[in-house]
Amino acid sequence: MAHVPDDLRAGVQATLPLLLGATPFGVVAGVAAVDAGLSPAQAVGLSMVVFAGASQLAAVDLLAQDAPLAVVVLTAVVINLRMSMYSASIAPYFESIRRRWEAVCAYLLTDMSYALAIAEFTENRDTDRRWYYLGAAATIWAVWQVATIAGVVLGASIPESWGVSFAVPLVFLALLVPELSDRPRVVAALVGGSVAVLGAGWPLNLGLLGGALAGVVAGVVAEGRNA
Repeated sequence: MAHVPDDLRAGVQATLPLLLGATPFGVVAGVAAVDAGLSPAQAVGLSMVVFAGASQLAAVDLLAQDAPLAVVVLTAVVINLRMSMYSASIAPYFESIRRRWEAVCAYLLTDMSYALAIAEFTENRDTDRRWYYLGAAATIWAVWQVATIAGVVLGASIPESWGVSFAVPLVFLALLVPELSDRPRVVAALVGGSVAVLGAGWPLNLGLLGGALAGVVAGVVAEGRNA
């Protein structure tokens, strides 16, 4: 039997508390995709290619409203702009690994895998970074795909009384609150959230796009003033 690296196992174990929130979120994403008119194959394909809960939900919501493809893509890209910052932050820890592993790590990058990895890497220099990261990130990926497929299979058969959709704001709050650790992030959250609320009635769900853009700009400006 092949030996499982200790750091790989540690990465898997670190994700377990987070999976309690990610699992219903994935189910909701699958249900939303089917409700938006996507076929089961399209819904699963979207989950595997995009692999980003917020972007997936925003995209399927826009597709359900027959929004132009350019708006759908732009919204997903803006929502995921934070990944470029995550990549810049975590990249120095992976300078020694091979390029093919860098591609795998980049594909698996999420809010949760980044948060777990960066905390571990800064606290424990002896950690095998590749194995720890893959343990955490691949576990999140696998559980997300299974949860999404479950949502696709269940589809609209889930009773509204179950309140599954309520898991979405709860997951977002669970991810957001720990990130509000400095002034620029608080400013970005307040400005972005305010614009999104004010633009809730805008056509094609452009309030979400406007809120995301406003939040990014506000955060950058606040960061510049702190420098």
